[in-house]
Amino acid sequence: MFLDAGPVVRGVMTILAMASLVTWTIFIAKSIELQRLRSRLKKSEITLEDAETLDIGEEWTRTGSGSGIAHAMVMAAEVERQRSQDIPGDREGIKERIVLHLERLEAAEGRRLMRGTGVLATIGATSPFVGLFGTVWGIMSSFTGIAAAHATSLAVVAPGIAEALLATALGLVAAIPAVVIYNHLARQTAACRACVADLTSLVMRLVSRDLARGISGGKVLRFGRDTLAAAE
Repeated sequence: MFLDAGPVVRGVMTILAMASLVTWTIFIAKSIELQRLRSRLKKSEITLEDAETLDIGEEWTRTGSGSGIAHAMVMAAEVERQRSQDIPGDREGIKERIVLHLERLEAAEGRRLMRGTGVLATIGATSPFVGLFGTVWGIMSSFTGIAAAHATSLAVVAPGIAEALLATALGLVAAIPAVVIYNHLARQTAACRACVADLTSLVMRLVSRDLARGISGGKVLRFGRDTLAAAE
């Protein structure tokens, strides 16, 4: 049926088949990516839960197998804390500036997680109309063939109509999975972003704890994972 269709309808079918292939490729790739990321984020949460100070958290997130965003957040907090050492009595200001840094990192991570999913939305929205275009074109070609053959029997009309309707079917085959997969990945991405937000809270807890102790950054003496670290 594909080979018997006209060049325009064949082109439409080819485009829809490629769109379907892209949809499933993105689904597999993003599913693996998000699953691995959630695992690393959970490890990072455990690491920051166990850390007693920001410096300890920086070392553990740098050397551990957690998420890179966790280490980036800890480093951003550490850098801002060290830059603010010469501002006396500015604990609330330090917290506010660190929160701004972490919010920017969190937003950037959210944009990175959504990368590639926009293609699914485009495929889901346009594929039915592309298939409909192929159907309309195929029906027009069938009517042209009927006029040229001077015959109106079903045997003359049916093949062309069937080829045209196949384009609509392929459009739906491409669009429906794209919409479902997009919604699924959106939920998975939202779960990952929630984990990133949890990391932000954990980092801010370490910052608040260090500021309450009067730690302003510096070399950390580690005596063990469960022992409080002291800063020089």
